[in-house]
Amino acid sequence: MAADPRPWSPTSWQEHPAAQQPEWPDPAALDSVLTTLSGYPPLVFAGEARQLTEALGRVAAGEAFLLQAGDCAESFETFSANSIRERLKIILQMAVVLTYSAGVPTVKVGRIAGQFAKPRSSDTETVDGRSLPSFRGHMVNDVEFTDEARLPDPNRLIEAYHQSAATLNLLRAFTKGGFADLSRVHLWTQEFVRASPEARRYESLADEIDRALRFMRATGIDPADQPSLHEVDFYTSHEALVLGYESALTREDSLTGDHYDCSAHMVWIGERTRGIEDAHVEFFRGIANPIGCKLGPSASVEETLALCEVLDPDRTPGRLTLITRLGAERIGDLLPPLVEAVRAAGHPVVWACDPMHANTFTSPSGRKTRHFDEILRELRGFFDVHRSLDSWPGGVHVELTGDDVTECLGGAEALADHELDLRYETMCDPRLNGRQSLDLAFGVAELLRG
Repeated sequence: MAADPRPWSPTSWQEHPAAQQPEWPDPAALDSVLTTLSGYPPLVFAGEARQLTEALGRVAAGEAFLLQAGDCAESFETFSANSIRERLKIILQMAVVLTYSAGVPTVKVGRIAGQFAKPRSSDTETVDGRSLPSFRGHMVNDVEFTDEARLPDPNRLIEAYHQSAATLNLLRAFTKGGFADLSRVHLWTQEFVRASPEARRYESLADEIDRALRFMRATGIDPADQPSLHEVDFYTSHEALVLGYESALTREDSLTGDHYDCSAHMVWIGERTRGIEDAHVEFFRGIANPIGCKLGPSASVEETLALCEVLDPDRTPGRLTLITRLGAERIGDLLPPLVEAVRAAGHPVVWACDPMHANTFTSPSGRKTRHFDEILRELRGFFDVHRSLDSWPGGVHVELTGDDVTECLGGAEALADHELDLRYETMCDPRLNGRQSLDLAFGVAELLRG
């Protein structure tokens, strides 16, 4: 990365205002934990992060599509091999549908192996007149509404590291050990299409993929014998919110001399922490990972260009992904000036759409939820804007789970408000369940086909 006139180090963010940081009760205990983390092995390697930058560079050029998906907030309590497998399974199914429809590779990035911290709109939560610190994810405290549970505990950073390491180990085994074989993944998708009358509208696309696989076999190409069809590259990502944890896992690469945040292949800045002079932007400008930045309705052209200039000074393809979360009602008005300004400034960014966060509301039953139709409507607006500007709609960024939860309305099952309480299990934001996720993939496939 090019030299910046301002000095940078993995801890220079401490000289800037840091939003959304826990109020750790014992600074000495925190320092001890961070010292321990700084001596642990990296969770990912610089070379892997560089490979992801190259893959995202192809997305920026319109030669690939980004699927970034996973849990709203990972949990210490529900951690299991089955849970990891089911999330990966859904993402792989979605990727096959998107790859076939787009005619270009799908870059698969999970919100996994590190998504343990959540920004909050208030520092405190009040229940029945009693106020306690807000739940900030299992990396910080616990969701149970007690004094002890809500006290930030730095030892949770160590637990987050070990769970991330175990998750990465399993993901590597699954993605390189046959679980991701193209024929197996397509078989799962066929089962989804056959199982639901609503999903059968996707039968023709599923049949097309099936015919393509049969053609490959007829010409002597067996997916099981082709590493590119038997294995997949799968990358991890999370919102790098708790800066002490991120800086403790930052390492200098022995090959390039650049610094990488080795907690994940890709990290992103959230909507609440993208202040140009704030600590998160300061930390991100010095790491060489591919990075993302969320842009909500308040993001102006001036702010967006300033972020691009600080975070992508060299204009490196794949370095910066701008993840818009603008809302189904407003994306048609808010997105065009951002796309035009960034392109005019020469930044080869990846444009991705987060169609979930700006479409969140409280249902009549009192549950925080999202409606599948509004999620898909924002995606339609995203594609419409980019196509009208001859720009590549580079990817989608969604919160999902492989579990059969009832947290988002609509979808192939037409989930209704009175059904939300059946299996509403999220610790924070409502997620698409497995069937809704595949439904969304087929919807995006139709958009990719125009």
